[in-house]
Amino acid sequence: MSEGICRQAENNENACEPAILRRLRQDQTGDFSYMTSKAPSFRVAADVGGTFTDVVTFDEASGKTFYGKTLTTPHKLVDGIVTGVLKADTVIRDTRLFLHGTTIAINTILERSGARTALLTTEGFRDIYEIGRVNRPQAYNLFFKKHQPLIRRSLRFEVNERINARGEVIKALDEAQLIALAAQLRELKIEAVAILFFHSYMNPDHELRAKQLIEQHCPDMFVSASHELSKEYREFERTSTVAANAYIGPRIKTYLGEIQDRFVAEKFNGSFFVVQSNGGLFDVARAQRECIRMLESGPAAGVIGAKALCDRLGLRNAIAFDMGGTTAKAGVVLDGEVMMAGNIMVGGYDEGLPIQIPLIDTQEVGTGGGSIARIEEGGGLRVGPQSAGAAPGPVCYDLGGEQPTVTDANLILGRLSADNFLGGEMKLNVDKATRALRDNIAKPMGISLTEAADGIIRIAATTMSHVVTRVTTERGLDAGDFAMVAYGGAGPLHACIVARELRIPKVIIPPSPGHFSAFGMLMADLRWDLVRTWFKHVDQIEFGEIDRIYSDMEVEGTRLLKRDVRDRKRIVCTRAADMRYVGQEHPVTVELPVALFKKKDRAGLKKHFDDVHMLRYGFNAPKEPAEIVSLHSSVVGTLDKPAARPMSKAIKPARPAMKRKVFFGEPAGYVITPVYARTELAPGQKIRGPALVEEYASTTVVFPKDVLEVSRFGDLVITIARS
Repeated sequence: MSEGICRQAENNENACEPAILRRLRQDQTGDFSYMTSKAPSFRVAADVGGTFTDVVTFDEASGKTFYGKTLTTPHKLVDGIVTGVLKADTVIRDTRLFLHGTTIAINTILERSGARTALLTTEGFRDIYEIGRVNRPQAYNLFFKKHQPLIRRSLRFEVNERINARGEVIKALDEAQLIALAAQLRELKIEAVAILFFHSYMNPDHELRAKQLIEQHCPDMFVSASHELSKEYREFERTSTVAANAYIGPRIKTYLGEIQDRFVAEKFNGSFFVVQSNGGLFDVARAQRECIRMLESGPAAGVIGAKALCDRLGLRNAIAFDMGGTTAKAGVVLDGEVMMAGNIMVGGYDEGLPIQIPLIDTQEVGTGGGSIARIEEGGGLRVGPQSAGAAPGPVCYDLGGEQPTVTDANLILGRLSADNFLGGEMKLNVDKATRALRDNIAKPMGISLTEAADGIIRIAATTMSHVVTRVTTERGLDAGDFAMVAYGGAGPLHACIVARELRIPKVIIPPSPGHFSAFGMLMADLRWDLVRTWFKHVDQIEFGEIDRIYSDMEVEGTRLLKRDVRDRKRIVCTRAADMRYVGQEHPVTVELPVALFKKKDRAGLKKHFDDVHMLRYGFNAPKEPAEIVSLHSSVVGTLDKPAARPMSKAIKPARPAMKRKVFFGEPAGYVITPVYARTELAPGQKIRGPALVEEYASTTVVFPKDVLEVSRFGDLVITIARS
């Protein structure tokens, strides 16, 4: 546990100590063997965020779930993980399966704190990484800045070799040149090497040989080849992807290695999996090589958890809304399935760098509980994207923060309890938060303290509503047709504001929302997404040929999973294709039912594409010819999951634990508001707003006229009142 949290309990030396440590310490014999079961039965999921590290453990023997939360330890992240595991009443040696998601990959790119990296590419193409697609989204912005490569031009080297688009060698690889380049890389103190040769997605032989030579002559360097990550066309996107993988590789490899070493010391003998951006799991050894696949591992796990919630409540469409201490994220469950994408722009469309890997379609904005509020030049109020993070954290944490944040504003408005934050483990300092907000925002702007705090919350909510529209409206979907599943420590605080702004009719707060992304990891399966570029007009498709390509990918995916999924019946394969109208540049991904292959139905394939195009863009062209660009195969190894258990129905109305004054905006102003303990709520109970529902790691705000009902699984289902 962090020093800051424990400092709050210095008058009670054991108040912050996890129960499991107290039991171990109280054993006078010093023999702790009784704590370890004969066979490890715990599954542990750890989500490391910018502010908090969340841990959920599931005991397969008893069916019970335990939760731990601690401030993230930025200088050595593994310390926060181990502390979180202990707080969840678990020991590492009893763990059979450890699942992990983290923001370290995306943060390394955004912070530009990766390795000194070189790029080896085909002769004549060293500048493709800088030229990119020559996009200029803001045509009339004189101050527009294009993307900045992770590898500067002086560290991009051309190699004599060439393979054509059919995979035929037209210029042999110059191995002598590569050996000389290896010596030059050592002199330049290069830490990582990215290799991108043209058309290696069709024939990877040159990349394989180049990687072999560099590793042979530079054994301490991290080496990544583009075909290992993406077997699709588009050279700029593939260059950017392999460059990012190499750039973050040494840091991720060291980080995951530190966890492995620590777990060995803790006598961990289970399996270690990392969450991929596609929501699936892969083993830690592969994660250390193909680090870019864990770019959005935390947000992806949350969306997987949202899908599991939809399954148990019978929902077909939902928006997954995750607000933590640093960022807010959104994804979509559409027709019972998670929406996927084939690439992401890290840093935003205007100036971002593309990463071409299959992943859950999520959007992110730098607004969280720790987002700092400040007055911009000109007198306007701005919230984020700068964050106080875990160190020093919001002012009210009393850990050294001086700039007011969203969390401080919620405390001042009465929506957070100073005495019951994290179940009382962490006392919040109202006086310091008040001074910081008054001196930095209210006084300079000539407004009241309440107006300043309310303004911060409303600006943050508006910013977060934009991230929801980016995964709905910009995808051709109406947010009003969806329920919102809100989680993260700060999600339930703000979900109803965002929902009201977007006319979303229902908000659902799952049990333990502050741990929901970690919980989502327990609902994930092993998964591999494979892609092959294959250009073919729909009316020229030979189903025998397309079936062979899919079969090859399915065999490869099954091979990757069979070590961890022994029962072949648990491996499920699905097929999709990237399609476009002839003459278009950008395709859309279309799911392909197996029945189409059995019937050899070209017309059915074209209709599937027309329907998806209509959904995404609002129009289609059934009479225009279409073509396939790439083929996708998803190979999933299903794992056993914690079962959702219905709770006993309430036999009496909900009763508040206390009341306090809370600000709900104008015209309501401050209202004496009942505060309910979530642990005391039962299925069937209804609460009419205004109300607060407090639990260990989160607080749900129910606005006046909104109605909350507890589902049979303990979810808080809030119906938003129409104005």
